[in-house]
Amino acid sequence: MPLKSLKNRIKKTQLSKPFGVVTKINPTNLIATGITPSIGDIVKIEGNIITLGMVTSLDKNSFTITPFGFLEGLKIRDKVYIDEDGMQIPVGNSLLGRVVDPFMNPIDGKGIIESDTKYPIMSKPISPLKRGLIKDVFPTGVKTIDGILTCGKGQKLGIFAGSGVGKSTLMSMIVRGSTSPIKVIALIGERGREIPEFIEKNLGGNLKNTVMIVATSDDSALMRKYGAFSAMAVAEYFKDKGDDVLFMMDSVTRFAMAQREIGLAMGEPPTSKGYPPSSLMLLPQLMERAGKEEGKGAITAFFTVLVDGDDMSDPIADQSRSILDGHIVLSRELTDMGIYPPINILNSASRVMGDVISDEHKKAVMKFKKLYALYKENEVLIRIGAYTKGVDAELDEAVSKIDKMKEFMGQGADEIYSYEQIEQMLLSIV
Repeated sequence: MPLKSLKNRIKKTQLSKPFGVVTKINPTNLIATGITPSIGDIVKIEGNIITLGMVTSLDKNSFTITPFGFLEGLKIRDKVYIDEDGMQIPVGNSLLGRVVDPFMNPIDGKGIIESDTKYPIMSKPISPLKRGLIKDVFPTGVKTIDGILTCGKGQKLGIFAGSGVGKSTLMSMIVRGSTSPIKVIALIGERGREIPEFIEKNLGGNLKNTVMIVATSDDSALMRKYGAFSAMAVAEYFKDKGDDVLFMMDSVTRFAMAQREIGLAMGEPPTSKGYPPSSLMLLPQLMERAGKEEGKGAITAFFTVLVDGDDMSDPIADQSRSILDGHIVLSRELTDMGIYPPINILNSASRVMGDVISDEHKKAVMKFKKLYALYKENEVLIRIGAYTKGVDAELDEAVSKIDKMKEFMGQGADEIYSYEQIEQMLLSIV
């Protein structure tokens, strides 16, 4: 073969994978040069340690990487490669019963998870015209929800509460009471101590047909952010197979806080309570991916929102309420009265309830809420003895039924009721 022809073939042959190098290390990110990635590309940084990062900004001759891990151990001249898999995770039935990190690496000590299917972490929400109508009840086994705030299959609901009011307990009641064949639980930004507690105490150690995705508070902001999207991608995989999926996420607030860290580090201007615009923009990108899709399954989603100081006008709570199809508000006042789960039925709402319940059920709900509201308005007068029986027939009825109503609203953490049982209990009261 002529030497010139051999040289030309060598020139066209890629003898090594192209890579860039780290040129600068900042407190929260890296600057690198040498390759031309796109925004959102996943890169692998190799040196004394190997870690993944995401390209978050581009300059004429350099680009910025936000690492998924921590910066300790990285140094100038470390090599940077574009990851061929990109923002994709392995999914499959092998995930059921397992506890994993956002990249589907097992953290439960039960061995590796094998899967040939990959799903993108980031994907578009269901097209509005391909969304199926929500017309079937989604039973949760919780009396107050099924009876008064009935949820539909494919609905998105928020659980709003301050710290220590009982969000995790209510989550566990819904997971155990639901009849969904697949359950996906995302614990984002939680304390590491709470993970085994949630599994053993709240779920009784039963992870059958359940996938748990965990990104604890000590993980990087990028891991906490994409942990939520990874969990939603797992739910989408099962939905596309035709399964009805229960998706639970705790909590939206810590997910938004992770984006606040990333946004402020990238120079975004802070707005209300220090949240940059990207924190609010990110919520619909995640929440709108849940729902019912024609010809496929449905993702019924419950998102918990930590309300700072029980203030429902918190920017994350306010934005979440506007996106979701209903909100369940937990009340500290009800916990003081010993009513668990402490769901404030007067401040809560399910926007699809009217489409999934019978007319008889609907009338019973309206009367229950009316009687309860009437009693709450006059509670002080009743307690000090200023109320005279016989003056107001509706108030008399409310007073006579308040004990049964409170009994209906209360439920033990281990108690589960069928939807039919709950409907009959409600009708028997009103």
